[in-house]
This record gives sequence, C-alpha cells and structure tokens, in this order.
Amino acid sequence: MFLGYKRVIGITALLGWLLLGSCGTGGEEVCDSPLVANLPPSSFRSSSQLTSSHGPVFAKVNRREGAGGWSPLVSDIYQWLEVDLGKRTRITAVATQGRYGSSDWLTSYLLMFSDTGHNWRQHRQEDSLEAFPGNSNADTVVQYKLNQPVIARFLRLIPLDWNPTGRIGLRLEIYGCRYTSDVAYFNGSSSLLYRRSVRPSWTGMEVVSLKFKTLTNSGTLLHAEGQRDSSLTLVLEKGRLLLYHQQGVSSSSSGQLLVSVGSLLDDQHWHHVKLVRLSTHLNLTVDKNTRQVHIPAELSHWDIHQLSLGAVQSHGLQKPILSNRNFNGCLENFLYNDLNLIQLAKKKNHQVSLLGNVTFSCAEHVSVAVTFTDSQSFLQVPGLTSWSSGLFSVALQFRTWNKGGLLLTFDLPQQQGTVWLYLSEARLRLQINKAGRARLELSAGSGLNDGQWHSVELNSEQDLLSITVDKNEGATAHTRIPLPLTIDSQLFFGGCCSSQECRNPFKVFQGCMRLLTLDNQPVDLIKVQQRMLGNYSHLQIDMCGIIDRCSPSHCEHGGRCTQSWSTFHCNCSNSGYRGATCHSSRYEQSCEAYKHRGNTSGHYHIDVDGSGPIKPQLIYCNMTEDMAWMVIQHNNTELTRVHSSPERNQHISHFDYASEEEQLAAIASQSEHCEQELSYHCRKSRLLNMPEGAPFSWWVGGPGPGQVQTHWGGALPNSRQCACGLQDNCLDSNHYCNCDADYDQWANDSGLLTHKETLPVRSLVLGDVRRPGSEAAYRVGPLRCHGDKNFWNAAFFDKETSYLHFPTLHGELNADISFLFKTTSSSGVFLENLGIKDFIRIELSSASEVVFSFDVGNGPLEVRVKASVPLNDNRWHSVRAERNVKEASLRLDGFPATTQEAPADGHIHLQLNSQLFIGGTASRQKGFLGCIRSLQLNGVTLDLEERAKITPGVRPGCPGHCSSYGSLCQNQGRCEERDSGFSCNCDQSAYTGPFCHKEVSASFQSSTSITYNLKEPHELNRNSSAWPSSIYSDVTLRGENISLSFRTAQSPTLLLYVNSVYKEYLALLINNHHELEVWYKLHSGRDVEVLRSRVTDLADGRLHTVIIRRQADIVSVKVDQNTREYFNLTSDVEFNSVKSLILGKVQESGEMDEELAGLASLGFSGCLSGVFFNSISPLKAALLHPDSPVVVSGPLAQSSCASSSSPANPYAAETTHSVSDQPNSVDPGQHLVNAIRSDSALIGGVIGMMIFICVVALAIIARIICSRKETYRNQEVKAAQPEEDQELPFSSQVDSQSAPTENQKEYFI
Repeated sequence: MFLGYKRVIGITALLGWLLLGSCGTGGEEVCDSPLVANLPPSSFRSSSQLTSSHGPVFAKVNRREGAGGWSPLVSDIYQWLEVDLGKRTRITAVATQGRYGSSDWLTSYLLMFSDTGHNWRQHRQEDSLEAFPGNSNADTVVQYKLNQPVIARFLRLIPLDWNPTGRIGLRLEIYGCRYTSDVAYFNGSSSLLYRRSVRPSWTGMEVVSLKFKTLTNSGTLLHAEGQRDSSLTLVLEKGRLLLYHQQGVSSSSSGQLLVSVGSLLDDQHWHHVKLVRLSTHLNLTVDKNTRQVHIPAELSHWDIHQLSLGAVQSHGLQKPILSNRNFNGCLENFLYNDLNLIQLAKKKNHQVSLLGNVTFSCAEHVSVAVTFTDSQSFLQVPGLTSWSSGLFSVALQFRTWNKGGLLLTFDLPQQQGTVWLYLSEARLRLQINKAGRARLELSAGSGLNDGQWHSVELNSEQDLLSITVDKNEGATAHTRIPLPLTIDSQLFFGGCCSSQECRNPFKVFQGCMRLLTLDNQPVDLIKVQQRMLGNYSHLQIDMCGIIDRCSPSHCEHGGRCTQSWSTFHCNCSNSGYRGATCHSSRYEQSCEAYKHRGNTSGHYHIDVDGSGPIKPQLIYCNMTEDMAWMVIQHNNTELTRVHSSPERNQHISHFDYASEEEQLAAIASQSEHCEQELSYHCRKSRLLNMPEGAPFSWWVGGPGPGQVQTHWGGALPNSRQCACGLQDNCLDSNHYCNCDADYDQWANDSGLLTHKETLPVRSLVLGDVRRPGSEAAYRVGPLRCHGDKNFWNAAFFDKETSYLHFPTLHGELNADISFLFKTTSSSGVFLENLGIKDFIRIELSSASEVVFSFDVGNGPLEVRVKASVPLNDNRWHSVRAERNVKEASLRLDGFPATTQEAPADGHIHLQLNSQLFIGGTASRQKGFLGCIRSLQLNGVTLDLEERAKITPGVRPGCPGHCSSYGSLCQNQGRCEERDSGFSCNCDQSAYTGPFCHKEVSASFQSSTSITYNLKEPHELNRNSSAWPSSIYSDVTLRGENISLSFRTAQSPTLLLYVNSVYKEYLALLINNHHELEVWYKLHSGRDVEVLRSRVTDLADGRLHTVIIRRQADIVSVKVDQNTREYFNLTSDVEFNSVKSLILGKVQESGEMDEELAGLASLGFSGCLSGVFFNSISPLKAALLHPDSPVVVSGPLAQSSCASSSSPANPYAAETTHSVSDQPNSVDPGQHLVNAIRSDSALIGGVIGMMIFICVVALAIIARIICSRKETYRNQEVKAAQPEEDQELPFSSQVDSQSAPTENQKEYFI
C-alpha cells in the first residue's frame, strides 16, 4: 500500500509540473491574455463614428452594446480605430469580428503601433506590407498571430476593404501580456559609467544588449575599454550603427571601422542592439540584421573593464570617434552579460556613476510627419492673413530616396505666374514662371536623396528671394519679381490635386515631410488629418513610412545597391554575376562546360559553385581531343636547382596557388581526376632512404593546411616509395627510389601524384642537400584536373509514375535552378516542392513551352517561355529558373530570359516543407519521361545517379550526346559517343584539335617536298593519316574534293600535284599573273586542260582558301569568299590509278610536261594549311603521323598560316616548331654527370643566345631586302628552340598541357 501511495504522489507531482509548465516555455509567462475587454471608454478613439451608438467604445469582441460595434461616418481608407492599452504592452495577436447583427465587416486591414499616440509605425509581416486578412461574416472571430511580439502602448487599425454590400464594421480584441523594462533618458550632455570592481579571468564570450530610440541621427551610444588600452565604440552616424576599434592610450586616430549595420535608426522607434564578442569574431545585430566580423588580434583575449553609455568616458587620451556628439535619446534594458546596468544605476550601485542629468523615464518628443506614398499624394494648405504684405516664409524638412519630386508649388494670380520648389538630380531647385516662361531659377544642395532629413527654407522679402538647404548651404538671388500671396493663396506640398489651380510639370514627391511652418507658425497636421484644415489625398499622416531597401542589401556577391522610394537596383558590374540581385554567375563551372559550348583552349573565368559564395577565378583550360584540363598554376612550376650548403640542413619551398583555398577544394571535389607532377633530379642527394627509416625529404599536400606525405610522384600514398619502387626497376634493388642509391651520377625520380586527397602540393622539404658534392633539382608542376562529375550527372525516367526525392529546397529569398533535359514526350513535371501554401514547380507544359510557377504568399505566379523549335526532339535543352525578391526569370537554351516582376512590398519568403520531387510530383501525376542532367539548386548539384540506382523506374546516366553536340565537330570531324559526353574524331579531317578546328599548317621553303604515296587498303596503318580512303592505286576517280589554304608571295608556284601510273595528273598552281590555275590531264594522249580563275592577286602574302569540286566533267572552283566558278572538261572524266600526291617541290619531274616541270622545280615558298584531297590529309600526315606513307624532304616547320597578315614578310611572325629538330629524350639510367649547368655555362649560353638572335635578325633583314627585289627566295624563320645543353640532361620547360599551346584569349561568358 505504501508503494502504491508513493506512485500516486509521483503521478500527482508530474501532472502538477506539466500543468505549471504549460504556463510558459522555460519559465516564461504565456502571453496571450485578452487586453481590450476591461479597458475604460477613454481608451478608444476613432477617425469618426456613424452615430453615438456606433462609437469606438463598442468595438469589443463578442459584445452587443450600442449598435454592436464601431462604424465610421464614411467608409473609406482614411478611417481608423485606435486603442490605448494604458502602458507599453507585449502584443502577440489581434482578432477582428464584424458588427453584430449587420452586414458590416472588414475583409482586410493594416495595423499600426505607437508608444505615444503619434509617430505611428506600420507593422510588417516577414518584410511585407501586405494587408492582414479580415472576416467573411459579422459573427466569426478571426485571430491573426504576429510572427514576432510587438511592444507598444497604442494600436491603430486601418480598414482597407470591407463587405461590398455593407460598410465598415468592427469589433476588436488584442492579445498579449505585461511588459516591464528599465529605461534611461540621455539629453546629449549626460552619460552613465560602469566600472568592474573585480577583473575576472578571461571568458570566451561577452554579450552586450540594449534598446534605444532617438530623433538625432548621430551620437555615441556605447564605449567599452579593456586591457592593453583597446576599446570598442558603438556610435550612431547618419542613422547607421558603426562599430569602431581603437588601440593605444594616446591614439590620435579616429579608430578602425569594424562593421556598419542598420539604417534610418533616428526614427524615434525602439531598435534592439546585441553585440557578442567571441574568441575569433564579433556579431553585431540591429533588429533582425546581423553582421559578423573577424576581430583584430588585440581583441582575441580581451574583455571589458569599463563601460560608458551615452558618451565616451575614457581614462586614456584616445580621440573620440564623434567629437562632442553624445547620445540624445532613450536607452532600455541595457544588459552586460546578465547585468542590468540601468537597474544598478537606479539602485545607486557603487560600480555605476552618472554624469549630467540622466532620468529614468523616456522623454517623448512629439513630431508629426506625413508620408507621400504615390503619384496621387498631395497636401493642400491655405495661406495666412499676414501674407497681404508680400513678405512670407515657408520651411519644412524632408527625407527621400528619389532624385526628383515636387516639394512645393503655388500660383501668383496677380502675376499670372507659378512658383515651383522641387528636387532634380538630388539638388533643390526653385523656378518662377510667368506667362509660361521661366523668369528665375535657383539651385542649392546636392545628394539630397540619401534618406536623411534635410531642412528647406524659402524666404521672400521685397526684392530679395532666397532658398536655404540644411541651414548652412544655400542659394540667394535678388529679384524684382514680387510674390504677393494672400489668405486665398493655396500651397500644395508633394503634388497637385486634379483641380485647375495646381499644375505640376515635374515628378511627384515620394517621401516624408515634417515640421512644416508658414511664417514660423507650425502647420497642424493632426487638424489636416481630421479634415479641419486644408485638404489631402493618399497621405499617411503622423508617420514616416520610409524604408531602406538596401539595408540589409539583397544584392549578392558584392553587387552595389541603390534605391528609389518604391524599389531598389543592384549594380552587378565587375562582380562576375548577373540578375536583379547579382545572384546568378556569368561563367561556367568547369572547363568541361566551356568545351561543350564549343570553346577552345584559353583562359576562362570558372565559377565552381555557380551562384554559391566561392568567387570566380581565371583558369587556363587546355582543351584536348579527349579531355578538358583545368590548369591551376602556382608561384614556381619551373625546374629549380638546389645548391648544397653547410649552413642549412634542409631546403624548404612553399607553393602559392593562383586560386584560393576554397576554390582549389571545390575543383578537386567536382573533377573526375587530378594530377600534379613531382620530380627530383639528384646527384649524391638521397630522397626517402629506407621505408623503415626517417625520410630525408617529404612534402605537404591536401586541403587546408595539408598533411605530411612521404611518397613520391608515381607511387601510392603512405608507401614511402617512388615510381621505380612500385615498378620494381630502381637503380639499386635495395632501395625504392633511384636517388636513394646515392650514386655520384645524375638520376631522377619523377611521376604524377594522382590521389586527390593529397593534392595540391603546398610545400616541399628536401633534406639531403648539405653534403659536399650533393646536387639536386626539383619541379612541382601545376595542378591539373579534368572531368566534371556534376556536368554529366544524369538520370533517365522511363515511367510517368516514377520520381526521385531529395531534401527540401532552401531558397527563402533567392533560389536558382538549372538543368538540362531531353525527351520525346510533350509534357511532364521536371521539379516540384510544396509548402503549406507556398510551392515551386518547373514543368514542360507542351512540346514547345516550359513553365516556371511558384507562390510565396502573394498568389501563384507563372513565367512561361515558348520555344521556336520543338523541345521533344530528343536533344539536350538547358533550363535556368531564378526567383528572388525582385523578380522571377526563366531562360531556355541560349535565348534571352523571360522575367516577371514580384509584387511591390509583397511577401518575399519562400517557405517549403515537403520533399523535393524530381521527374514527377507527390501525386504521381504528370510525370516526366526522358533524361534530366546536371541538376543544380543554388550552385549545388543533386546526385541524380546515386538516387536513381535505388529508385524503381529511374535509371542512372543517359547516353546519346552527339545529337546535341555533334555540330561542334567541324571540318568533316566525326562525333563519337562516350559515357560522359562525346569526342570529335578528326581522322577524316585535315584539321585537329578537340573540335577538328585547329589548322594543320606548315612553312615551306623552295626545297621542301612532301610526297604522300597511295597504297592498297590492307597496307594502310590505322594510326596514319590515310584513314579508310576512297582512293586506291587500282581505282578510277570520276571526281575530286580538294581544299587547302595558302599564303605566299611567290609567283609562279606549284601548290599541289597529283599523278598517276599512266602519266595523268592534276596540278594546282599560281601563274605569273597571280591567278589560280587548275591543270587537268586525264588522258595521256591529249593536251592538258587549263582552268583559270578570274580571281587575282593571290600571291600577295595574305591567306587564301581554295575549294575545288569535280564531278565527271564539271569542275567548280571557289577562292575565298568570291563567287564559285564553273568549268567543263572536254578530254576525259576518269583519273586512273592515282599514284602519289605532292606538296612543294617535285623531286622527280621526268614524266611531267616541260612547262610544268620547270615550275615544279622551283618549289613552293610560303605556308600551306588544311590540305585535303578526298579523304587524304597529306600535310597532317607529315606533321603529326610520321609512320604514315609519307616522305618528307627538305626543311618543314609547323606553323600557323593565319597568325599574321603582313604581306611584306608573311613568315616573320610565324611560330614554328621544327619536326626535324625534336630534342632527344634522356635515359634515366644513363650517367647524368652535368645535369645542372654551371654558372660559366649559363653565361656562355646567354652569350651564344645573343649571337644567335643577332644572326636571325640579320637574316630577316636580308630576306626583306630580297623580297623587295622581287626574288622568289624566302628565308624561313624558326622560333628559338632551347639550345641542347650537353650539361643539362633534363628540360626546364613546362609540358605542353600545363601551359597555353595556342593564342591565348580571355573569355568572359
């Protein structure tokens, strides 16, 4: 029984604890008590009432007194109901109800709050000014909970819409709880000082929090001092909160600005500030805006010893940040850690001292402002009786973001004139017109659209008229134009009404005004609001509704924000990003992506994470036929000699990369393969020694600071070996590196590091360099990566009910989605993510239209793009959708984006909570059939392939790329499919390169000859340039397809000669008149037929292209861009048993006609490229495939015919690489006695090189002279090759893949 009793007691205690816990979370009071029901009648006010029974006192929920609620005299948007809660209260919810027993209720309304009954602040839900939803009948109570509690004494409800068959009717309840606080008022000359009596040990975090309100835009809020005379000062400057750091007792500098937060903080509303100091950084929060900044080193172990509020009270001699500008306003709940300093001051704690007059209540300064919201806003005020004398003055203050707008206008009836005071280009201007002509113009001030309050005064005194801006900068002019105003004169502020008595040729004013005075008498704006004075329209009276749309800035990636009254603009220039908020990157994410846009090798900006935080970087892309390499250079990729030195034990090298750390990590992560060359050349310099011993040398590599690595190039991580150890072919079988043999001869250990986890190489330590006679050299090549795992990540959906699901998309303010798709279906959903009300979806709505739709609380919005071609053609199409706070955009393929603007001041947060569905929807309807590839959300790629492996109805990968990318293969190149992408097979092309676009060209001298011997099909070597051909020695040709480009100054000259075993031939030549001739001799017993083109000046040293087509007896000739010419052959149409094809000098001319033989003996001097005869590329075979059936005699140098267009000396600018002078490779096992050139050898090499350059220069000059004498001799200029140094058995050149190999260009795409 006793045990049962204890159980009952335990259960009772638990229930009691749960019930008590329900009163709040973490001990907090539940803040949802009704606040209106017990308020006295004096707590209710309204703009008007229909009758005494419809007064505001009856506007209590579920009450039936009077007429059952409040109804104003007129139902319009200028009515309001106000409730005074008696003191500042925490408000959490508002409930509305229609007037009892009527058809009167609200359907939407606005809420405003105030501490004083003036200076109202409109409540914003999620940064939106949209109305709150009301009622649908007169009886139901509709409650709306505020996202964040509001602290206020007064609440004002403004009806926006109501039942169209009734009128405004309202009963109201407000929910919340009490609010207590400690407040202090500082008058600009007072302050509070707190000193810590005991200095505790350093803590890792300090927190200062407070609330403040002020009408002054500048002043010192807080000054904190700590050890080592370091201080932090929080100041208000032009309405922004700035945090400064100062160091040193006698520091005369104004301090270092650490961070700036907030804007328009001088609005006489409470603002919450929180400063958190951590060990490495500071967090400064103003209201909801938080900025983080890394702290200076002096503050890393700093804590606060003294705090001063309202002014700088320093024991040192530091210069104040704001001289003589103390804080003027109220502070509330000032907490240092958990210590309430204002409460301590009230209790007269000895640690707190007060200077000047500090009061513990908030003195509220009443200033009634008016907001001009739109183009229909105006304020009309009548003139004064004193104006009959012609003397008057008008003054006001304004703040705006707009550069232009009318401030004031009035007519001069007696003068038939008009006065306009307005803003133009952010300057104040005054214009007086008479009879339609400008009689006087004045201007003053500049930059008046900065959102700050500016004062304006207009004074007229007999013949003196002046305007003054901000009391110290003005413009004054003398005029004899009298400005007689009377009591009947009407002054219009901000704009004009629709009457004829006001005309505004300028923009309307959008902004705030306050302190309007006429002859120093204030204009009572409350009377204006009550319709007791003047007139107005579309004004918000007793509040300033200015919003800083650039604080916090929605411009990303360093975009610069500018704004007007109703919107903001992001300047994305020089940021590398584009779009309304600079969200989307302008660049591709890899070299692979650039290659598949048809780009060739060169420098490109790479943005590895798209719209993510990593900055774009300029990287060299080496596009080969198979791969697209990203080459990241560092500060030393050359072969570097290590000198032995008794003074130092080690040689240490550090490598700084052109890319930042996060860029390197992202590149390695997304690449399929990365490698880096690591080589060591040694003579009596050991590398690793034995695996069980301590290594002499090591390197540091990997992400971040890296880790120590003890393997060498070509070996496995942690193996403590070199490549020869892995291959078991080291010089000494007892060691695992060649250099560890410690021979007194040159050896090397070289290879590639290919494990991405250990790359890049960050530093290198060489240990055995101290002994006499030790010599060494090392080389760390650039980091090279290829392949883009993200670009080819794809999934194939073969059922309409199948889909992939991923975690919820997070893109509350900005979201970009990009992918590629191909399909044969006419519709289907690509992507969908749902929320409670919000959603986002992209779908193929028809065979030619893609739709991007979403809802963020403003109602569904759609962006549609209709393509001019079918999208279900089973080819890849790209889609990019972006949604931000300004607009939504949809881009299809490479066409311009279609955009849709977001509603002004609407909801901006996209709130989703379901899973993200790809290829279908949660309802399994309208599923997508086809392939989706490279799907990225905010720059992050979704791994479709991994998810597809475990999902029925979805297969990983998606083949078939040539249908989309095959057009990139040029010049008869053939597209071949690969698992990830495609490649261009250039076997049947006279060109080479990744797209068969790179010309194969060479410089010829008069003695150069290339003979391509045609053989039987079974004799063809598959690696030669004679890929399966239509030309064989026993086949008769009835047509030819010939193309080539040339550049020469020689005339006459033979370009191409093709012969047969039957003494038939075809010759292409330039005659004495610089014209092109084609000679056909297709019958040995008949004369040659000469086809002469009408195009002249072909020996002008410029590049020309010739295309010749023959079909039977019809021959067409096209030269450059000239019209194609047609000829007819009369002798024969068959070219029998072709034997060989010759470029340049014909060595054996015995079978040729005498005239042609003489021409053939002269040879060809110039440049040839792109030579193609049916499927034969003889020049390509000679330069790139020496094992093909081709014979080369005389000098032949690879060149670029298009690299220069100079007619005077077409060969001087060519970059040549001799095919006959390739440096011999060095056997790593041979004796490397003189691997490092000595200083004397270096000097000798420099002198030799200078002599060589002089000889080459003289040769060039001689050739120019000979050319001017119209000789046919041309001296080929070879590029300077590294001299073969007998003492240097290894090259210091960077390999061709790690350095640009063609004309480098910088692309911004």
